[in-house]
Amino acid sequence: PREGARFSPDADWMAETVLVAKTLPVWMYQLARRFARPVSTLDDIPDEALRALSACGFTALWPIGLWQRSAASARIKQLRGNRDAAASAYALHAYRIDPALGGEEAFERFRRRCLKAGLRLCGDVVPNHFGLDSEWIRRYPERFIQTATPPYDDYRFTGPNLSADPAIELQLEDGYWDHSKAAVVFRHHHRPTRTTRYIYHGNDGTHLPWNDTAQLDYLQPEVRTAMIDLVVAIARRFDIIRFDAAMTLAKRHFQRLWYPLPGGGAGIPSRERFALSAGQFDQAFGEEFWRELVDTMSRKAPQTLLIAEAFWMLEGFFVRELGMHRVYNSAFMHMLRDGHNQRFRAILREIIATDGGILQRFVNFMNNPDEATAVEQFGKGDKYFAVAVLLATLPGLPLFGHGQVEGLREKYGMEFLRPLLDEQVDDGFFRHHQNQIFPLLRRRRLFAGAEHFHLLDLETPEGICEDVYAFCNRSGDEHALVLVNNSDRPVHGILHGSADQKAWPAIPGLPEGCRWLTGLEHHHRRRIWLDRR
Repeated sequence: PREGARFSPDADWMAETVLVAKTLPVWMYQLARRFARPVSTLDDIPDEALRALSACGFTALWPIGLWQRSAASARIKQLRGNRDAAASAYALHAYRIDPALGGEEAFERFRRRCLKAGLRLCGDVVPNHFGLDSEWIRRYPERFIQTATPPYDDYRFTGPNLSADPAIELQLEDGYWDHSKAAVVFRHHHRPTRTTRYIYHGNDGTHLPWNDTAQLDYLQPEVRTAMIDLVVAIARRFDIIRFDAAMTLAKRHFQRLWYPLPGGGAGIPSRERFALSAGQFDQAFGEEFWRELVDTMSRKAPQTLLIAEAFWMLEGFFVRELGMHRVYNSAFMHMLRDGHNQRFRAILREIIATDGGILQRFVNFMNNPDEATAVEQFGKGDKYFAVAVLLATLPGLPLFGHGQVEGLREKYGMEFLRPLLDEQVDDGFFRHHQNQIFPLLRRRRLFAGAEHFHLLDLETPEGICEDVYAFCNRSGDEHALVLVNNSDRPVHGILHGSADQKAWPAIPGLPEGCRWLTGLEHHHRRRIWLDRR
């Protein structure tokens, strides 16, 4: 690492991690149909299904929706017209395994069965907010960002009480019921003390407020300590922890959103009246929350792999300065999908020149639960498999979406109890993964690291072909050369590599569609023809 980098060390197993996401209620519904028997709790998930995931080359499972969800979240969605909706998996009541899934004992049995099948478990933490009727709201309402009066005079709170606790009233602003506005706060009234608070909904400033959530206030030391303690406890049950929307709690963005600079206007509406100068905010916020959490985890749970879902150009910052083991790399999906190969290769070169170790810290994906499915974005043909090869062979951690390798098209919402489309596994598409992709996943150690990664150039008569991704890597005595043409046109040219002869693998043959036109001309040049992706 370059001077000043504060990367967290990896445990030995982390390099080989290949993660697959499953929206839990939908997956259980699909398993029930596949195995023709009820699958209603974690105990019911067949061992055969877990072994099948492991056989694909997946080494970790991210079951979305394990935690106990907010009852108010489900009620809001149902009252607003979605009668079949469950609560959002990211509007949490408490970090307890949902009793409907069998609770903590069923989870422990499930965890052991996953480990036996070769799968580590990834658990979600949503540190930005809780469900608006959560245990924390009931016990610690002062931990949330709030005001004593409505931030806007035209706010009205006359709708249904969403609280199951008789001591508390919880009401959304009326605009959510008649679709006239999207208020930034909800009303919290504590009947025994006749205390009313207007608590802000969770919000990242890019869309509407998440109206089934309540925003935590990280200016409060108690909130930071309680969340870190919670994460340490969760690490006892999960080898991998994924932090949802982690960028919202980066110091610069928490100020921008919630305590903006005087005269600043880019934050959450109404928060300009709570403006703080840079000095005031720095004194109140102190050290980066994520650095504090990572340092605590390195002492108390060093074997836990920490993944940050972070965007907003903060990827390098999250792993290099804040110490997360892995960070989302959305550029992989967007740029390869859109054919921005020159830009993506430029990013790779820039990272290598700046600090190549960042490459092995990326979580690369072709879709995630918030995006359209991989086959909707990439299709089922050569384009898809070209990018899937890169997903399987670039440094970092590959993340596969629910239904991706089966060729399913439906995007599952966080409130889904079952799929809405009657889709079947595309057997031919899956077999193509078995032939081309899964063998690569089972050799992830060869590709995962960045220390011996070399990006190569294909020189054509027209110049460097930016559509071709050519690189080599090695682990121990094993070497690999990867060539992917992310375009519709065949190309040929001279492959330029490192002047270090060790960078070139000794490969006896090439995949179908590629052939050497000449032998080894020099130790850093080979001529190759690529007539397919």
